[in-house]
Amino acid sequence: MSVVGTLEGASSKSGAAGSIRRPFGPRLYGVLLIAAILTFWEVSSRLGWIVSAYWPPVTKVLWAAALQLAGGDILLSLASTLRRAATGYAIGSLLGIALGILLGKSKLLRVALLPLIEIVRPIPTPAVIPPLILFLGVDDALKIFAISLATFFPVFTNTFAGVATVDDTLIQTARTFRTSWARTLLRVILPATLPAIAAGLRTATSLALVVAVVSEMVAGSSGIGYYLVEMQYALRPDLMYAAVMYLAITGYAVNRLFLVAEARLIPWMGKT
Repeated sequence: MSVVGTLEGASSKSGAAGSIRRPFGPRLYGVLLIAAILTFWEVSSRLGWIVSAYWPPVTKVLWAAALQLAGGDILLSLASTLRRAATGYAIGSLLGIALGILLGKSKLLRVALLPLIEIVRPIPTPAVIPPLILFLGVDDALKIFAISLATFFPVFTNTFAGVATVDDTLIQTARTFRTSWARTLLRVILPATLPAIAAGLRTATSLALVVAVVSEMVAGSSGIGYYLVEMQYALRPDLMYAAVMYLAITGYAVNRLFLVAEARLIPWMGKT
């Protein structure tokens, strides 16, 4: 066998080995980091490094999480929160996409609406919840409105910016062929803007969940946010931390599902 053939064979083997190891490397490091943090949590509580009634061992928290799952109460609370978050997310996303496209293509609408949007956008959504209670009460209308508001801005901003970057040559070509505005929107503008819209939608998923929990903590009678406050007042830190763990797992799962859907629906995302 020649030297070149030997080198090619060695490189192909190393490449194959690298392709096998590469998918597991970063994930393994992430798992090890989480395990190290949980181990430190357990040891610091057991050995008294952190002396506090509100710092239970992680094993106690995991046991409380198992009991919560067996009882089913935590699942009902999560389902209630996710229902509100999904409803507000859908409303805010649709409005953000629609207004982003309209303002991106209409100078009149930009002049009329963009100043108002830019004034409201920097206001933190939790700061708006107390005044909204005066008008919407403490029912689901308040929470869904707050979630929609938080979702709207990242989706609108990314959609508006995406429309502005669409190559004008594509639009002029569509006009040359006398393509209708609706067809140009669906066949030219929307596909070119989808990566920007997807980035806004992904940012909005975490915001929707955060605002849903915050609104339930401020003015709720159900949901995971209300459950957290209840456990705090009941002096049950193990159940409180367990609920936070379930929230973290839920947020991670939602993000992974979004990435899978994004890869399937927008395969050209991130490609040049």
